Amino acid sequence: MPIFEFVCADCGKPFEELVLNSNKISEVICPSCHSQNITKQISTFASKFAGGSSFSFGGASSSSCSTGSV
Repeated sequence: MPIFEFVCADCGKPFEELVLNSNKISEVICPSCHSQNITKQISTFASKFAGGSSFSFGGASSSSCSTGSV
């Protein structure tokens, strides 16, 4: 399901919204203060593989990558 995460720039509240058509993202409003001044966030996801193993993606990170020792 296309559930997007947003943060309201006016009241600072994070919220999720089901948006069936990506062209309608500009019509999303904050459920707390009804502002249209919102920012779409990068969503994280998890996936389940056959056999019971799972994979989780945490999104962007502020830490730097390390290549380890050679």
